Amino acid sequence: MPRRIQVLPEKLANQIAAGEVVERPASVVKELLENALDAGASRVDVTVRNGGKTEIRVADDGHGMGREDALLAMDRHATSKIRSEQDLAAIRTLGFRGEALPSIASVSRMVLETAEREGHGTRVVVTGGQMAAVEDCARRVGTTVSVRSLFFNVPARAKFLRSTAAENRAIGEVVTTAALAMPGIGFSFDSGPKDLLTLPIATGIGERIAALWGNEAAAELLPIAHRLSAGALSGMIQRPNAARSGGRRTYLFVNGRPFGDRNLVRAADRAYKTTISPGVHPHLFLFLEVPDGEVDVNVHPAKAEVRFRDRIGIERLIEEGVRAALAGLESTPSIGLRQPAAYPIV
Repeated sequence: MPRRIQVLPEKLANQIAAGEVVERPASVVKELLENALDAGASRVDVTVRNGGKTEIRVADDGHGMGREDALLAMDRHATSKIRSEQDLAAIRTLGFRGEALPSIASVSRMVLETAEREGHGTRVVVTGGQMAAVEDCARRVGTTVSVRSLFFNVPARAKFLRSTAAENRAIGEVVTTAALAMPGIGFSFDSGPKDLLTLPIATGIGERIAALWGNEAAAELLPIAHRLSAGALSGMIQRPNAARSGGRRTYLFVNGRPFGDRNLVRAADRAYKTTISPGVHPHLFLFLEVPDGEVDVNVHPAKAEVRFRDRIGIERLIEEGVRAALAGLESTPSIGLRQPAAYPIV
């Protein structure tokens, strides 16, 4: 009898993997941003056209790659970020699976340009997962990845993409989240002739929030700092009298990594319970620091969720931290803020 189980061709396997990693243009930007930040970039520039459906370009000034590493980066599960199971348990980089570039390249026309020495770069061209060209190029240190014609070879995926405006909003949210996580890094986001966000290097989260949403929005926030055995909590929370019923901004980070967790947001809301009316939702910008091995980041295909070893302790840390910040409201000094960027993301 013929065999019923077969090993999938590499091209098909990469396209299936892309289904988990590359959901929409914002997914591409997220993966490329993570690579840029992990490469030690001090500035990252994101350019998209037609909501990322026509072109996505992410350029950084990180340490770049030599030719051998640039080629190896196109192989699945090739990564410089972990070497062993022990490394995975203590991972601090944003990316670690080695799936992003080959997955993106399998469903697009990709050009990777990179250099680890000034003027001595490598250009790799991949079309639909097939290597089309490898050549020398003169460029500065760092990496630029251009992704064109996303899902050109998977039309069933392309037809599910939303409008240009909706895709631009999703990409803007990805850039905003990265910018909040790394205020010490400069960012730009160009989505069209009149839509440009420029974020210079900030001295802290308050200054970065002001650059994104304006001085008035930042002045409505309180600093938060609390520590328990489960970890440390810092960030900014909205003053109760400034909170509104719609347009909530909620950002959670653990060891510099963004994640989502409704139960932790509810823990913060419990601390607000006696200070706000029902249906009012204050903004939260919460940064957790927990010991290595106390959080598992490898639990979601898009790395959007994490799992804490001491879940109860983390919820207690947030609830107590928010409550303590609100209790000290009267003695909280104002924050020094810089002028906002010309094009805030809303």
